[in-house]
Amino acid sequence: MNNTKEIKTGRRKTSVAQAKLAKGTGVITVNAKALADYFKGHEKYQAVVKAPLTVTSLEKEYDVTAKVQGGGISSQAGALRHAIARSVAEISEELKKTVKKAGFLTRDPRMVERKKPGQPGARKRFQFSKR
Repeated sequence: MNNTKEIKTGRRKTSVAQAKLAKGTGVITVNAKALADYFKGHEKYQAVVKAPLTVTSLEKEYDVTAKVQGGGISSQAGALRHAIARSVAEISEELKKTVKKAGFLTRDPRMVERKKPGQPGARKRFQFSKR
């Protein structure tokens, strides 16, 4: 991946993230905002997004430009981590092994369960009455 503009997609719950890696100084931009501005006050989610670059020691070598939509702030961070991990895996086979071992290439399958008809929620039942 020598400075190509390949866009990788990551997903979690209902969030979808598209990330593009390019040689640079380590600037991460999400929806035309800096990472610290987009996840303002949520250092946990900033760390989640940076995790694939931190594990592979690439945080100062690549710039990330990302577009995220859907879901909440937590699932957006997870989707962005997935997209960045996929982009890092394209760089070399060694990095792919490192990212895969950390578990960043696996798409989190957990989704909200749908509400069933005749019930008040997905799993909740109406109260049973004997008479």
